[in-house]
Amino acid sequence: MMHQHILLFPLLFVAGLTAGLVDAIAGGGGLITIPVLLGIGLPPQVALGTNKLQASFGSGSAMLTFIRAGTVRLGECRTGIAFTALGAGFGTWVVQLLDPGFLRLVIPWLLLAIVVYTLLTPRLGLHDIHPRMGPLLFFFLAGSTLGFYDGFFGPGTGSFWVMALMLGLGFNMTKATGYTKVMNFTSNFISLLFFSIGGSVLWREGLVMGIGQFIGARIGARLVVNRGTRFIRPVFITMVLLITARLIWQNFR
Repeated sequence: MMHQHILLFPLLFVAGLTAGLVDAIAGGGGLITIPVLLGIGLPPQVALGTNKLQASFGSGSAMLTFIRAGTVRLGECRTGIAFTALGAGFGTWVVQLLDPGFLRLVIPWLLLAIVVYTLLTPRLGLHDIHPRMGPLLFFFLAGSTLGFYDGFFGPGTGSFWVMALMLGLGFNMTKATGYTKVMNFTSNFISLLFFSIGGSVLWREGLVMGIGQFIGARIGARLVVNRGTRFIRPVFITMVLLITARLIWQNFR
């Protein structure tokens, strides 16, 4: 089969490296990896499952970098991890039964709203602000909803998490990006478990991409820690616009 050709492994590594770098900064790494996996001939379910394997390396690498830098306190994430895991497991189970066509139509316009709001509030995420709700309520709502979404469909999950953390808990954009990676890793890992049970993961290809993801995400997370919100903001807006454009193109082609 095409995807088993050994010359494809350097391509998969580079795709993972690039996606890990971009995803650690602003999300949207799936824009790179999923088309590559589909392009080498994988069925959609297997492409999604393999993507969760390699994405787990990237989000895990970024998460560790943010924790070591002091951007993230893992103890504060326990409630979010629990609700995100539950949501992701349910979403991954449902997506294997249903067609996520409705979300393909709705999500681009929600992402576009994020871009507009970010552009209209230029100081959003520059500093911590007073939280609008308590952590328990926030993580119950955001964790279960975005965890389900990531397991069921996925594009733009990181963008939704960053915006939710800034608006709900008052985080600055650097801190929100760090905590997003913890939740991304949770939903990626839980989704991977469900896809692997269903036999929808190519481990060799996913591990090659995963090594690239790990390296790229480490570089990207360090850039975020060292350069802060003013560096993240334009990359964040650009990636959200690219995700939106791709989803709209897929809907109307």
